Amino acid sequence: MSEPRRSVTDRLAAAAPAVGRVGVLVVLVAVYAVLVMAALGRSIFQIVDHFGKAPAAITISAGSAVVYIVAMVALIIHRGVWYRVAWVTVCVEFAGVLIVGFITTLSPDALGTGSGNAFGDTSTVWTVFGQGYWFVPAVLPLAGMWWLRRHPVRAVAR
Repeated sequence: MSEPRRSVTDRLAAAAPAVGRVGVLVVLVAVYAVLVMAALGRSIFQIVDHFGKAPAAITISAGSAVVYIVAMVALIIHRGVWYRVAWVTVCVEFAGVLIVGFITTLSPDALGTGSGNAFGDTSTVWTVFGQGYWFVPAVLPLAGMWWLRRHPVRAVAR
């Protein structure tokens, strides 16, 4: 006898617990992917169009893109040495947001002309704590740290 056909709803309900376990990670990686595209696109444009205006800020902008790429890959792989890489990158990311945020808030032109304007052409993703990106760059590394703490490598390996 053949097995009764299960409806799509039944199959989704059976898969829901598995989706719930990785749902936060999927959202986290999706937000990292958006910031990768934003930071990479911004830094490439800045380097090509006006690197001479604020080389320090534009170099930080390119560096933030690299940090986001490595953090995203490390969160996706999330085993072995990549778990440590994920921790290092989200901590570097958070430190970058804090340092660049304070510098651009207290001394707006310290990284170059106009680099303290969160919406300016020489700003970074981290300028004024990520104000130009709705402060997502300030919150994202904290979310990454929370997720990594809740999902250590030994728990994932089981």
